[in-house]
Amino acid sequence: MTGRRKVALVTGSGRRLGRQSAIGLAKDGWDIVVNYAHSAKEAARTVKEIKGLGADAISIKADIRNSKQVDSMFRQAVDHFGRIDLLVNNAAIFPPSKKFVEISDELWNYVLSTNLTGQFYCARAAAKAMGERGGKIINFASLGGFQVWPEHIAYNVAKAGVVMLTKALSKALAPKITVNAIAPGTIIILGEETAGIKHIEETKVPLKRYGDADDITSAVLYLAHANYVTGQVLIVDGGRSVL
Repeated sequence: MTGRRKVALVTGSGRRLGRQSAIGLAKDGWDIVVNYAHSAKEAARTVKEIKGLGADAISIKADIRNSKQVDSMFRQAVDHFGRIDLLVNNAAIFPPSKKFVEISDELWNYVLSTNLTGQFYCARAAAKAMGERGGKIINFASLGGFQVWPEHIAYNVAKAGVVMLTKALSKALAPKITVNAIAPGTIIILGEETAGIKHIEETKVPLKRYGDADDITSAVLYLAHANYVTGQVLIVDGGRSVL
């Protein structure tokens, strides 16, 4: 079916920031493709909530580490909505702390394939789907792409890669497609597990608090509407990056 509303595909949108971003976009007037790999129940809940807001939504299972599944997901999305206008490359993992010498091949490959290669696969498929009509891509980087966290080196490297992927794609896909990134600091979502997320005491953040879902949703909505911004990384960290 072909709709008049713009369509956003949000990866990993059954839970956490992906879910909040999808709901925020739906409130803003977008129809939504909810992607998930394992969180089927959570994705269904997100779809139900979005439809309750008056937007259309579908959920599609796809492991972003698998390029064939990614390409299939975008074909299904276009078959349903007739278009893709925005990709929010949110899906990622934050692995447990590991000393450098304890990082296994499996962990390294898992983190890099999920947090970096998956974003590349999705951006490539999105660019093909958007075509000459153009659109927008918002990648999720992290403060960890700029700061060194010695027990999260694989994560640091992957998110630093997202920063450069964003800059490179902004040149490669201009002028039809804008590509930007959001780099969250510590974001706490009420009712969700926070173990391993807090790297610094709340009182040491210049704004004296951790971020919340609204802080990230506001950034997503800004970049979703920004027509003269590309190749930029919006750091949303309460000023922590200046410490």
